[in-house]
Amino acid sequence: MRIALQNFTGGEVAPTLSARYDLARYRNCVACMENMLPGLHGDVARRPGTRFLADLGGGAVLIPFSFSAEAGQNFALVFGEKSLRIADADGLVENVPPIATPYAAEDLLEISHAQAGDVVYLAHRRYPLHKVVRRDAGNASGGYAWSLEKVVLNTSLPAPAAPSIAFSGSGDSYTLRYKVAAVDDKGRQSLPSPAGQSTGARHPSDWVQGNSATISWQAVNGAAEYNIYREEAGYFGFIGISRDTTFSDQNYQADTADTPREDWNPFADNNNPGVVAFHQQRMVLAATPAAPQAFYMSRTGDFENFRKSRPLQDDDPVEYLIASGSIDAITWAASFGDLLLGTSGSEYKAGGVDGAAITPNSVSITAQSYWGSAGLAPIIIGNSILHVQRHGARVRDLFYSLEKDGYAGNDLSILAPHLFEGHSLKQWAYQQTPGSTIWIARDDGLLLAFTYMKEHDIWGWSRQITDGRVRSVAALSGQDSDVLLLVVEREIQGETRFFLERLGDQWQDAAPVAEAFFVDCGLTFRRETPSTRVSGLEYLEGRALSVLADGSPVEGCVVRDGVIELPYPASVVQAGLGFVSALSPLPLESDTQSGSTLGRGRSHGRCTLRLHRSVGGKYGPGRDELYDLPFLPERWGTAVAPFSGDVDCIPGGGQSSAATLWLVQDRPLPFRLAALVLDVDFGEH
Repeated sequence: MRIALQNFTGGEVAPTLSARYDLARYRNCVACMENMLPGLHGDVARRPGTRFLADLGGGAVLIPFSFSAEAGQNFALVFGEKSLRIADADGLVENVPPIATPYAAEDLLEISHAQAGDVVYLAHRRYPLHKVVRRDAGNASGGYAWSLEKVVLNTSLPAPAAPSIAFSGSGDSYTLRYKVAAVDDKGRQSLPSPAGQSTGARHPSDWVQGNSATISWQAVNGAAEYNIYREEAGYFGFIGISRDTTFSDQNYQADTADTPREDWNPFADNNNPGVVAFHQQRMVLAATPAAPQAFYMSRTGDFENFRKSRPLQDDDPVEYLIASGSIDAITWAASFGDLLLGTSGSEYKAGGVDGAAITPNSVSITAQSYWGSAGLAPIIIGNSILHVQRHGARVRDLFYSLEKDGYAGNDLSILAPHLFEGHSLKQWAYQQTPGSTIWIARDDGLLLAFTYMKEHDIWGWSRQITDGRVRSVAALSGQDSDVLLLVVEREIQGETRFFLERLGDQWQDAAPVAEAFFVDCGLTFRRETPSTRVSGLEYLEGRALSVLADGSPVEGCVVRDGVIELPYPASVVQAGLGFVSALSPLPLESDTQSGSTLGRGRSHGRCTLRLHRSVGGKYGPGRDELYDLPFLPERWGTAVAPFSGDVDCIPGGGQSSAATLWLVQDRPLPFRLAALVLDVDFGEH
């Protein structure tokens, strides 16, 4: 039987699926995909290596800061033990000194964050609400000044003192009462002044010609204008605006639907929110210790203002308690057309009544699913939102379903439970280009990659193994593609070190093999004059490295005093820790005239690999029995040119019901497989 495998987008699946050849996705999946990534066209290629950027000196967690799509406007907030540093795609920003923070290292992964312009808000139930603020440095060198500030809600201009009231004309026993509020140039309104009054006046409904009231008050520093309110039926209703410190009331109608603000802070006394997001120009805060199932929304357009009016207005803050029959703590919030809320027991959609915007008097909550969500912030990709199921070990998507008139979703980890059982997912980041890949740091430091493009039904998992443990990931918008930054824990001479690293760029079709970067925690060295000596590797002292020198792999290089010695002079050197890429297809099974092939012995005859710009690699019946693919340079001493085309091989290994084929690349060279044709000979029953 000769069968072609030309689509690997299903990624790696669990061993328990090795007999499920009845599944439509079976032919697109493999038994092992290690340090390789499914391509969106069905191919599979070796992942790039990682570039060393900085020694962080201790554990850290990355939070992205993205002001715009421009590469220079994207940074990573590097949180360590009670410290914050700033990094970009090239490493730590040197002219920004470390900033003190209150966050202990063990709490960093639980920080919820949301960005608005130059401000990133940070929520954690054990800490008051904080924000990271970026401002222009204001000096000749340019750049930015960064700070971490505690958020003080409801700050504004001070309230004016009680105004003086002068009633003109004849009066009687009625008492006129007025309040004044200061407004700054951004439209933010202060609390109202104490009431000023005039006795012996008339009720405004009884005013006659010649009756009026003059209100005067002391100026408030920073005020652009003042709002004036008059008491009517127990409320102070808006009657006008003044840019001066006096106002003449000519019997204006008091609008008791527009009243002065009253202070309200549901987060006082350490009732700190654990979740922050933005929706419909409001800041959303949720999951306080006192009300874990409640969410709150700020005033419209004024994120740090929770002052209320009496009676409530549409732009006033919102408070809503999810009544689910049990205490389901809110674990995340996301703006996705509607406000979506994940709780420990369900997923909800929040909106206004009849599709209108959310207001204090118009909130509608409906459950969309009952899987429950972990605390990892969701990722929005196109028309889907991905979240981690309760207990942190399953990935699901949510998308709008016209048939359901609500949100539906799937378990995206159903085919690869072996990657999740007994583990939890600690952090993830979405790299839109190239490849539409989600990178996930597992609790044990294994890096998972999930290739996802829903509109083409592409989704597949792969394992990315490095000589260390990945502790944090963040994606930034780069010059030509998204940049993935990682915090990696590595052992160097018996000492645990934490490095900031960057996933290398995808090797381009027009690039020479000397530019191929397939080493981890590595660096590229370029010299005008070829040399055998490569220095600057002190951070990998004592380690044996994988080296590509002018396009040819070099073995046996060990870092001593920060230096490696090459056996020949080279101009372009890629040096770092080696990693192994491996691929093995699922067993080929089918129903034949003589019955199912399950359990039947088999052996592989001539197999064909269709490669694209690959150099070298190995094949064999097992990882412990491998043979080199037949690639040689045109002449000795030169690099092997990348090869595209078909290569035949005979794996061998004898006949067995478990016979398979392994493809491995363990040198710092590219490997990309477009198709695999297997010639399988089945034995008798």
